[in-house]
Amino acid sequence: PERFVGLHFFSPVDKMPLVEIIRGEQTSDETLARAFDFVQQIRKTPIVVNDSRGFFTSRVFGTYTNEGLAMLGEGVSAAMIENQARQAGMPVGPLAVSDEVSLTLMAHIRAHTRADLAEEGRTAPEHPAFAVIDAMLETHQRAGKAAGGGFYDYPAGGRKQLWPGLKAAFPEAAEQPDPQEVRDRLLFIQAIETVRCMEEGVLTSVADANIGSVFGIGFAAWSGGALQFINQYGPARFVARARELAQRYGERFTPPALLLEKAASDSRF
Repeated sequence: PERFVGLHFFSPVDKMPLVEIIRGEQTSDETLARAFDFVQQIRKTPIVVNDSRGFFTSRVFGTYTNEGLAMLGEGVSAAMIENQARQAGMPVGPLAVSDEVSLTLMAHIRAHTRADLAEEGRTAPEHPAFAVIDAMLETHQRAGKAAGGGFYDYPAGGRKQLWPGLKAAFPEAAEQPDPQEVRDRLLFIQAIETVRCMEEGVLTSVADANIGSVFGIGFAAWSGGALQFINQYGPARFVARARELAQRYGERFTPPALLLEKAASDSRF
């Protein structure tokens, strides 16, 4: 066990600079150092995280895609979701990246998570995105790019475009949200989950959190990373805004205890 370590690469591997080194409960310092050296030898950027479901990057990235899908289910325009995600600094919108990942895989991960947590006597949290995924798979048979189409159509030799059937599948609300509200939801949910990773000991370094969020999941580079985004915003002000979002959209936006401590002491990550 002391010689066991994980290396999590990102797709496409030839272009993505980050490697997440996963440390197990018994991984020795020597093994960790070997992994660190290897990642640097192949000219990648390493971060170290402790073993946990979804590690750090996949766990936080899932909150981004789920929030985008939840908004679609609420009646927010698909074009607004995708455009505001890019305006916020994300490289790809949550609907487009869900197509790349595949909705089938997202459903499998959810089912596996539920089964594993049930074995531990725990209940997996529900999310409004799940109904959108199920509708796309079961009602519309659109599983994503590899399956021929999902939230987008992929014409041969042409540019992808939003599936025209989206408006019928998920009717747009008469009143659309303020664009800032959309941007805040997409960035805040990722920052909050990053704080939870720090709180739970999945992450042990603020630098790893910021580097991993930018180079692994494409968190808005202008911010300096998910925790630096909170620092820039100001922890107390961030907490106040997170509570507003929690009141409107659910407890997933509730500030974690570690974030409340930072706000109370007016300190930064």
